[in-house]
Amino acid sequence: MASLTHQLLSITAVLCAVPLITGYSFNNCIEDPQSYGTSFKCVNRKEKNMSAIVHDLPSSAINLTIVKNTPLQHISGKSFVHLPKIQHLRIDHNLLSRIDGSAFQNLHQLKSLNLSFNNISELSPSLFEGLPNLNFLSLTNNTLKQLPKNIFSDLLSLETLILRQNFLTNFSEIAESVSLLINLRTLDLCCNSLTTLNHSNVSLPKSLTTLYICRNNLFTLGCKQSFLGRIEVLDLSYNFKLPTMAFQGVDLRQVNYLRLRSTNVNVVEFLNISNIRAGHVDFSGTGLKNDTLLIELCTMLKMKAMEISNMRLCCNGIRNLTTHTLSYCPKIKGIVDLSRNEPKGTQCLNFLNKQKYIKKFTSEHNHLTNLPSCKTKNMVYFKHLEELSYRYNRILSVNSYAFYHTPNIKMLKLNINTIAFLDRKALKGLKRLETLRLDNNLLTDLFNVTFEDQFRLQTLNLRNNRISVIFNGTFFNLNNLIILDLGGNKITYFEKSGLDGLKSLSKFYLDGNNLKRIDTSLHHVFQDTLTVLDLQSNLIHFSSENIYSPFMNLRNLSDLKLDGQRPYGLTLLPRNFFRGLHSLKSLYLTNNRISHLAPDAFDELTGLHFLTLDSCCIDGIQLQPGVFRNLKNLTILAVENIGIRNFSKEVFGNLTKLHTLQLNRNGMQSINVDALESLPELRYLDMRNIPLSCTCMNILLQNWSLYNPNVQFVYLYDFPCTPHEKHKFYNFDTKVCYIDLGEYLFLSTTVAIFLFTVTPLLYVKLYWKMKYGYYVFRSWFSEQWRRIREEEENCKYDAFISYNSSDEEWVMEQLLPNLEGNGSSFKLCLHHRDFELGRYIVDNIVSAVYSSRKTICVVSRNFLQSEWCSLEIQLASYRLFDEHRDVLLLVFLESISERQLSSYHRMRKVMLRKTYLQWPGSDCTDPTQAQDLFWSQLRTAMRTGSRLQTEEN
Repeated sequence: MASLTHQLLSITAVLCAVPLITGYSFNNCIEDPQSYGTSFKCVNRKEKNMSAIVHDLPSSAINLTIVKNTPLQHISGKSFVHLPKIQHLRIDHNLLSRIDGSAFQNLHQLKSLNLSFNNISELSPSLFEGLPNLNFLSLTNNTLKQLPKNIFSDLLSLETLILRQNFLTNFSEIAESVSLLINLRTLDLCCNSLTTLNHSNVSLPKSLTTLYICRNNLFTLGCKQSFLGRIEVLDLSYNFKLPTMAFQGVDLRQVNYLRLRSTNVNVVEFLNISNIRAGHVDFSGTGLKNDTLLIELCTMLKMKAMEISNMRLCCNGIRNLTTHTLSYCPKIKGIVDLSRNEPKGTQCLNFLNKQKYIKKFTSEHNHLTNLPSCKTKNMVYFKHLEELSYRYNRILSVNSYAFYHTPNIKMLKLNINTIAFLDRKALKGLKRLETLRLDNNLLTDLFNVTFEDQFRLQTLNLRNNRISVIFNGTFFNLNNLIILDLGGNKITYFEKSGLDGLKSLSKFYLDGNNLKRIDTSLHHVFQDTLTVLDLQSNLIHFSSENIYSPFMNLRNLSDLKLDGQRPYGLTLLPRNFFRGLHSLKSLYLTNNRISHLAPDAFDELTGLHFLTLDSCCIDGIQLQPGVFRNLKNLTILAVENIGIRNFSKEVFGNLTKLHTLQLNRNGMQSINVDALESLPELRYLDMRNIPLSCTCMNILLQNWSLYNPNVQFVYLYDFPCTPHEKHKFYNFDTKVCYIDLGEYLFLSTTVAIFLFTVTPLLYVKLYWKMKYGYYVFRSWFSEQWRRIREEEENCKYDAFISYNSSDEEWVMEQLLPNLEGNGSSFKLCLHHRDFELGRYIVDNIVSAVYSSRKTICVVSRNFLQSEWCSLEIQLASYRLFDEHRDVLLLVFLESISERQLSSYHRMRKVMLRKTYLQWPGSDCTDPTQAQDLFWSQLRTAMRTGSRLQTEEN
């Protein structure tokens, strides 16, 4: 009651102190917690109208993303009029079909607009009016068939216009609509239904340099000679019907990249009739299948220029290249690309024997199966080659000295093959190599000479192979290596010197291996340089808390990932596990089924900024008070789905810099607002899928979430009540919590004062009465009472003897022999002999009183001071006075004055009502005769009936 009173008083204070302002939450959007009110995402919402989605966003919004809202079909006029600062607007991947003409009114600062992947079939002529700063517009993948006249006339700042994947057919209409766009640089019309570039008397903007018209149905260009005179990048690929003669007289002098893949153009004839500069044409997919066609091309190129930058020959079906094929070409000083062909081998690049100046050679997506040794007597060396790529082939083996002819390459890509054999000297001679990609192969072993020449290597990627052991000296010469990726292998351990040499290592990826422990002895080589360590999805687990920290000397480590240890997680987090990691900024512990987090588990992580514990723990784990006490710099904490049932200040109260808190999918039914208010920097709170109850215990939380101007409560207005999903948490009925608040407080105060006053009096006057009533009620409640009453009719004992243990000698030597012996046949109940073992003592007393015809109280001064004896006489006197049964016999062992008995009210009442017996002591004249008379009177009293004959006897 006191707690509820405190809550109600707090509510009153809050209502008086907090102004009625709009709560910091949004119906359908989430603010990026790092954007400070400028970036919002509205994803997977159920609204059909744009206004309903964005109506509650603040005017400070600059970046707005509205994607994957499948019911969204309409953008009504002035939907964004209250968001005048929007600069970047994404409304892609929805099902938009209709946009009103004034939909983007007042967005004068808008710079980019993405309407891709919708179902827009028609644009209003005034749709883009009033957007003077728009420089990027994408309408990709809609159903547009035509454009209204002058649709883009107001977009004088537009630089990029993307209209690909529509159903546009009229190029003249397009040309006219963009002719006034004086800043347009890129126009993308790919994947439409254009058949010609014929147009009315307009020109493309002088600023336009990039034009994509791929995948249309062009059969002619049909344009003026100067129409493409300023274009630098022109893509006409996949216009299958486009003939060579379509380029007759067309000015292409400014074009520095032209794609003609999958057209009907004969490139040799094209070069003969075109004024394009040699080497600016991409010859990929132009049907150059054999030496004859390639030689013819090279001869034509050489007639036009002495050297060219690039030679791209992808997708031509080339199978063989002889040593003299490209010797007819002019000098190539840039790229040679033979990807997506069908060569049988590279022949150590012998077909490039006279092209010694190329800088990059690419042969990807081919069917290469082997890289042979290239250390021969007549080997041609390509000393200018800096990059070599054989990705996406079927290479099984790389032989020794496979790259001896390319000694100066800096980047080698052998990834995504099936390399199972890498000769120990395969990389011999590559002393300038800086980046090596060997990921996604079938390598099982690395040797200490494999990388002996790569002392300049900075990045080594060996991810997703089948390596199980790292042998001694494997990386010994890699003193400059910065990034080592061994993730996705089967590594079980490192030999003692397996990581020696990695003196500059900064980022080490070991995720997805079979490591069972973290060997601290291996870290000493790079303990001063390592910043990132990824150990996700290994077999690491602990069964004892007494584990020495494996990270003790990694003083510069800033990013540590320990997520998802297989098969059952870490299970236990040792107390000192993170000792020494004072520079750690990010820690990942998700999916680990930890059963216990020690209160000092994170004490060493004083510099931590980001911590994720999502699904890290066994459901129902209790976070100990102070577990985050030293994380003073933590800004982002994710504790989703870890079974938290009590969000308390003792646990979270020390996170004074916490900015973002994700509590999704936990079990709290209520949250203490004091705990939230102890996080002064909190700006983002995500509590989706938490079963908060809509009761008075959460009224403070409701009020806090509605009127807190600083903390974004994610989807507050969509938050359901539990278990009543139809009701919402933000507006559940709280009237019952405020009804007659003043009267309630008055009455509760009055009752409290009355109880404090009356309780001591009742305790003094009615203590035994109430205690007796309690025991009787308890016996009755457990059906003991009924059993006792049934037994009364056929009593088990003649008398129950109530006495103090100090008088036990008299009972055993005098009372027992004279009542159960000496010719008497009485059956007595004694507590030390007849009480039932294991039963509550109170139940035994009640049973004894009601199972005996009489109760004999052996009264002495010790008896009067005994609490249990008092209870026994209380029970017997109850039968005497309230049930009118003559069941109580008092036997005084010693003389007790009336003054000493004055405080024992029940005893005095019995003595006034009943005659009692006094035991004759040794001071009598004839004690033997007196004692015989005593026993005779006691036996007579015991034989009398239990029902009183008269009111007084």
